Amino acid sequence: MSTYDQDTQLQIDALNAAGCERIYEEKQSGAKKDRAELQHCLKSLREGDVLIVWKLDRLGRSLQHLIDIVADLENRKVGFQSLTENIDTTSSTGKLIFHIFGSLAEFERGLIRERVKAGMAVAKKKGKRFGRPESLSDKDKEIAITMLTGGHLKIDIARHFKVTRQTIYNFFNGIDKDE
Repeated sequence: MSTYDQDTQLQIDALNAAGCERIYEEKQSGAKKDRAELQHCLKSLREGDVLIVWKLDRLGRSLQHLIDIVADLENRKVGFQSLTENIDTTSSTGKLIFHIFGSLAEFERGLIRERVKAGMAVAKKKGKRFGRPESLSDKDKEIAITMLTGGHLKIDIARHFKVTRQTIYNFFNGIDKDE
């Protein structure tokens, strides 16, 4: 279930009609990563069991998550059925349908990756910088160099700028490599 105010009775009735011996009920979003009841359910399954869900979105937070769960079940020789979508991996046709879903998801991820790379390349050409902002401004870097040549310890320089020692070491190591 996605929220506490939703009624699970329709789902429970469908699962009982399908002959489920044990029903796990969790009233929290399927988008959440750490769902205790789902973890208990998955751990309890043994070879030859069949995991039955009322609807695919009740099981996974994304298509990739669903594919990962079903692949794990398949490796453990546990079947999977979704009542609403009429998917049953205990049959050859059901396995084919689910693998088609997986292939489409992989294709979509590839397209997204390509679009992101292309977008980043365009942004870089326009001067966009990625990653964390630098801890030290150009002026701070000049002051740090002056402090070091004036005899200050790197740890003191780090304390002065309220940055980690590693930031200062990385900065000075970068200078040494540039020279």
